[in-house]
Amino acid sequence: MLTVNNVTYQIGQTKLLKDISFSIKPGEMVAILGANGAGKSTLLKILSGTNKPESGSVSLHGRALNTYTQLELAHQRTVLTQQNVVSLPFLVKEIVMMGRYPHYQHSPAAKDFQIAQTAMEATGVQTFAERSYPTLSGGEQQRVQLARALAQVWEQPHALLLMDEPVAGMDILYQQQTLAILRSMAQKKFIVVSVLHDMNLAAQYADRIIMMKRGRKWYDGTPAEVLNPKSVYEIFEIEADVFTNPSTLKQIIMPHEITFEQNKTSLKL
Repeated sequence: MLTVNNVTYQIGQTKLLKDISFSIKPGEMVAILGANGAGKSTLLKILSGTNKPESGSVSLHGRALNTYTQLELAHQRTVLTQQNVVSLPFLVKEIVMMGRYPHYQHSPAAKDFQIAQTAMEATGVQTFAERSYPTLSGGEQQRVQLARALAQVWEQPHALLLMDEPVAGMDILYQQQTLAILRSMAQKKFIVVSVLHDMNLAAQYADRIIMMKRGRKWYDGTPAEVLNPKSVYEIFEIEADVFTNPSTLKQIIMPHEITFEQNKTSLKL
């Protein structure tokens, strides 16, 4: 169980997170939605232990997050960040094997190689395992980093997966496959928390959605409970129609078209 209790975080006089509380149990896939600057990535840094809250607390499996050692945390949670810059010419298989570093001291065992291979196969990157990571496209690099993150906790039941925009830079096929992988991890009793920008993907794959605005939690519930024209307008300031797909019973969000009025700007085209 991941428990967040009245978490507040600020830099200087600016509060980036304000009194956020929720809990997520093993087996749930939770999507965090919100406009740019809502505090989504900041929240994930708090959940990962990278940043410490000004007030409030975070606990994982009944234990305060700040009492874990770095090695203990590496066994219990994995993180996929937005930016994963690697300038050195590591091979793809070497990047994925980095996820196994917390599990051995000197050299990887056969089990570590097997898990890394399984993670590559699951994410579809085994075909370029021998390629240099910097030569890959942005979407391919993101899939390699996903494989690394999965390899880190593959055999750890109830581990926490923190994914910050995991489908960034991917084409539609791999967006769908990536979220299907994360949903399958949740079905195996992992705790999955993913920041997403696409409301339709969140509606399709998440069990639950937390919607944020100005550093606060505004809505928290199933996609059917929280995705509606009112909430979409409040969070994203855009009008949209929300339908239920009769074949899947999932929500479909269709934003209204926006017209650019040139005469209201100083820009002349």
